[in-house]
Amino acid sequence: MEKPIAVKDIMAIDVITFMPKQNVFEVIELLLNSGKSGGSVLNEDGKIVGFISEKDCLKTTVHSSYYDGMGALVGDLMSKNVDTIDANESIHGAAQKFLDCHFRRFPVVHDGKLVGHLSRKDILQAVQSIPH
Repeated sequence: MEKPIAVKDIMAIDVITFMPKQNVFEVIELLLNSGKSGGSVLNEDGKIVGFISEKDCLKTTVHSSYYDGMGALVGDLMSKNVDTIDANESIHGAAQKFLDCHFRRFPVVHDGKLVGHLSRKDILQAVQSIPH
């Protein structure tokens, strides 16, 4: 019997991260240039304190209509309740986690440290590569 595929075997390790005091326009530029849809927000100690996505960045448009000017800080727009996936989780457990929520991407952690990101697409690509 084959060993189940683990998240660490399929996760993306070329992740982008942000800081809470970073301007959202820097985030937008990095997301557009990287082709990524979001990134983890880390504090000075490297701990995950949030996640900012393209959708979160759209909030700056709404924010500007109230405050008569564009721009905001990552810490004001990011999602603060961040679910993570352990690097050793099986892709089956990760798939269930995606089914139970609306997120498209999860930060992957090992021993409490960010080691990558996992997307729905990563799981689908892994499933497609399994001989059937």
